[in-house]
Amino acid sequence: MRPLETELRAGLDELTLVLDDAQLAALLDYMALIQKWTKVYNLTAVREPRDMLTHHVLDSLAVVRPLRQQLAALELGPAVRVLDVGAGAGLPGVVLAICFPEMAVHCVDTVAKKAAFVQQVAVSLKLANLRGIHARVESLTAPYDVVCSRAFASLADFTQWSRAALAPGGMWMAMKGKHPEAELATLTPDVAVFHVEPLQVPGLDAERCLAWMRRA
Repeated sequence: MRPLETELRAGLDELTLVLDDAQLAALLDYMALIQKWTKVYNLTAVREPRDMLTHHVLDSLAVVRPLRQQLAALELGPAVRVLDVGAGAGLPGVVLAICFPEMAVHCVDTVAKKAAFVQQVAVSLKLANLRGIHARVESLTAPYDVVCSRAFASLADFTQWSRAALAPGGMWMAMKGKHPEAELATLTPDVAVFHVEPLQVPGLDAERCLAWMRRA
């Protein structure tokens, strides 16, 4: 049994997520890569492996079921294009790429070393569906079915900056802490919020929620 594997399996059980052994190994390998690169490139402020598991990996895994449900509701199927904006070390993008092998996941960041890290993860873990992009999100116009972010910017800025990248009929998925009532009030009229749901992250005693939006 590898370090933190027991805790990861327990977290998956709590989230009622079923992953195969290869996916489980990929998540553990991903955490090991973050730890290795963070020593040199300061990818994340979270340094303790156990904290990394809860604050990063399980936090990202908490959106897998809600995303699956929304894709099913829109009859998009799992083979969609996802853009993770301000991805940093690849959260939640890398985790989504591991959990949804048929999904094309692109992680964009303005910091070159963070985009390079995601590319390294794709090579090391043989994730053909994952790509790191060094760019400003405003410069991307390729259509993505889902544009997501995690602790990136205000909802107004997030939707404004990534507007050109959202495919017709696509949706924005924003991971937030507390319910972003004030931020929701500042959205432009052409952005419609269709769902805000609380997230329970195993081992994390903090408020988390997921805001879903689309073009009005």
